Amino acid sequence: MTGGGAAGLVGLVLVSHSAAVAGSVAELARDLAGAGRLAPVEPAGGTRDGGLGTSAELIAAAAGRANRGAGVAILADLGSAVLTVRALLAEEDALPPLARLVDAPLLEGAVAATLAASTGADLDAVTAAAEEARHYRTS
Repeated sequence: MTGGGAAGLVGLVLVSHSAAVAGSVAELARDLAGAGRLAPVEPAGGTRDGGLGTSAELIAAAAGRANRGAGVAILADLGSAVLTVRALLAEEDALPPLARLVDAPLLEGAVAATLAASTGADLDAVTAAAEEARHYRTS
């Protein structure tokens, strides 16, 4: 666990092909986490011109805004969004240090990760919470 307020929290980036979807999922995750100590959650949806698709520039900018030094967990909706994040991770300095692509469902994973990050959990615990959200109905 990390401590010391928002400066020590893991940030989240939610990547979707739709700006509306990314924004709505981010809003829901923030709302369910509640007021107080809240991890940064940044949407990165659509293309720069507002169309459907993914934008490396929007993802990198969102990761920069979410970064508080404790890591950035990135969740993505569909294949090409995942590929775009992987390409950014392969580039030196494209994303903040400790940025990580998380293999989790976008909505359930975002909520679980935001709740975990908002408690001060470290990047490994935030990642685990998001990934475990895939199985919440079968547990």
